Amino acid sequence: MEHIMSSTDRAPFDPAQYDPETVAVRAGIERSQFGEHGEALFLTSSFVFDTAAEAAARFSGNAPGNVYARFTNPTVTMFQDRLAALEGAEACIATSSGMSAILSTLMALLKSGDHIIASRGIFGSTQQLFATYFEKFGVSTTLVEATNIDAYRAAVQPNTKLFFIETPSNPLTEVIDIAAVAEVAHAAGALLAVDNCFCSPALQKPIELGADIVIHSATKYLDGQGRVLGGAVCGRKAEMDEVLRFLRTAGPTLSPFNAWVILKGLETLSIRMQAQSANALELARWLEAQPWVARVFYPGLPSHPQHEIAMRQQKSGGAVVAFEVKGGREEAWKLIDATRMLSITANLGDTKTTITHPATTTHGRISQEARDASGIRDSLIRLAIGLESVEDMKRDLTRWLQA
Repeated sequence: MEHIMSSTDRAPFDPAQYDPETVAVRAGIERSQFGEHGEALFLTSSFVFDTAAEAAARFSGNAPGNVYARFTNPTVTMFQDRLAALEGAEACIATSSGMSAILSTLMALLKSGDHIIASRGIFGSTQQLFATYFEKFGVSTTLVEATNIDAYRAAVQPNTKLFFIETPSNPLTEVIDIAAVAEVAHAAGALLAVDNCFCSPALQKPIELGADIVIHSATKYLDGQGRVLGGAVCGRKAEMDEVLRFLRTAGPTLSPFNAWVILKGLETLSIRMQAQSANALELARWLEAQPWVARVFYPGLPSHPQHEIAMRQQKSGGAVVAFEVKGGREEAWKLIDATRMLSITANLGDTKTTITHPATTTHGRISQEARDASGIRDSLIRLAIGLESVEDMKRDLTRWLQA
């Protein structure tokens, strides 16, 4: 693709000169010879070269340009460039899902004999990936109490190469001091990777706080409407080049169509996160006052154990609220089953509010012992707040009381 210049020879868009809301709409756009205003969708598996020499130069990396859609595509590149600009990263590599983003990062940067330190509250599938699969190939993992900085320091081994944290955590919204963990990781000669799924760059910039790598399930807030799967890894060019080599070889590739959908989602990311966070705070305050609620987990509430840290490193409390209902799993399931408007699904980040029972869905594959250690009780319900009326949410959450 060629960059189209007008008769006034306007300079290309420079994200460093604009606010994040503008970057989310404008960054990364490259126009074809047709001068389209909307981002072009390139549905092609391969690219044509003028000569054999040009093909050889592209495949070897000696000449810029697209080669094969497993690892180069103009639409995917636009998404990568925009997200890198939003995160303040040198580069971004897009993948087929959030889990493939984590897989690609570890496969690219670790080897047999290496050691990972991870926060105990990481997503259930991430725990499975570390403990079941990477352990099998000689990469060990130590899970530590998410918010205890001394625990990270105590877990360091001579072969520790990566710290991996998720903040806020899923589903208990534990908030980890990114800057403090980064200091421990770098003192150990290791990299810090942060799963930024819950906040997105609209609310939190881990690289500015000292993280080396930021990982996304683009399926969530980056898309924002529950339409497609996608993932991304952001960081320094040196590490991202390694991730790209793995992607080129193994192929956990983001499709151009999904990249295009997520690109359009990024345009409304900031305004969605502001509105959904405001809804979440209002609902969390209401839940905290209900006699049938045992406890509410939401970083925007002063009662949250890491409220001060959250308000320091996030722009708001985010859009995920978890709470424990009195009466255990039986009452939790009654509440969920009685809803009529909320969507009973494990996905989050949608404009439609979702409700799920983490102990039997998102974290159902990890052991009871691991759930207990993470604080994921049978009484816990997770809400991912959307854009509906908060009053309608309240009515839906109290239907079980009438039933």
